[in-house]
Amino acid sequence: MNQINLFIELIRLKRPIGFMLLFWPCLWGLTLVYDFQSNLLNYFFYSALFLSGSILMRSAGCIVNDIADKNFDKKVERTKKRPIASGKVSVKLASVYAVILCGIAFLVLINFNKFTILMALISMPLAFTYPLMKRITYWPQLFLGITFNYGLVLAWISIANEISIIPIIFYLGAIFWTLGYDTIYGFQDIKDDEIIGVKSTSIKFKNDPKKFLFISYCIFIISLLLIGILMSFKYYYFIFLIFPIFHLLIFQVKKLNINLPMDCLIRFKSNNFLGLIILINILIGKLI
Repeated sequence: MNQINLFIELIRLKRPIGFMLLFWPCLWGLTLVYDFQSNLLNYFFYSALFLSGSILMRSAGCIVNDIADKNFDKKVERTKKRPIASGKVSVKLASVYAVILCGIAFLVLINFNKFTILMALISMPLAFTYPLMKRITYWPQLFLGITFNYGLVLAWISIANEISIIPIIFYLGAIFWTLGYDTIYGFQDIKDDEIIGVKSTSIKFKNDPKKFLFISYCIFIISLLLIGILMSFKYYYFIFLIFPIFHLLIFQVKKLNINLPMDCLIRFKSNNFLGLIILINILIGKLI
């Protein structure tokens, strides 16, 4: 039972925000491309596949991250009790877990068309770059955004079996969404990160963070507007965009206090709710 609890802790299963931030872009892309006049069961089937894949790959990613960062994690107050950093789970056992999770994820992947499988496999190296990037660049959040939102493109391809400008624009915009929320997340550890030499956009823009967050989120908002135009959505979609815009620019940026770790965590976690708001917006555009 203790090993099960350690495994659950290792993959952050009790903190679903991680895999939900991976899942929302998948669901956005799927909802955007899906023909809701066809069989709805297929929509829920693909949604379940993407949710399973998000949980599995996020779990494997957490393990790889913790293996790479075990020496750093020992020196950071928030992470020093993680299973690998604390020595409760060995690197060897954790590696076995990661391989098994990736194997199960592959079994999920083969349910898609060949183009989706190919594009997913091509992206695999990206999935494990984040722990390395924070050692060499102040932009690891950019690489996280490239990885975390890739499912948006895969979801589109899984239905359309081709790529187009619409998911690409949405994907590029969503990268800046991740760039923003993970910068907010990084402010929790900024003091420890500066001491141990870990780089991040939180450190790079610590003197004027709200300007950087505002620009990042505005780029994301522009992508939402462009998607509505390219998809020929009616005005309802654009009216309801006021809710994600308010959430991003007021709740997450204006009201943010980077000196309070708990406040940063609250703003970061609110992106799960934002994911739902944007999904509802897309459904409004598609169905009304």
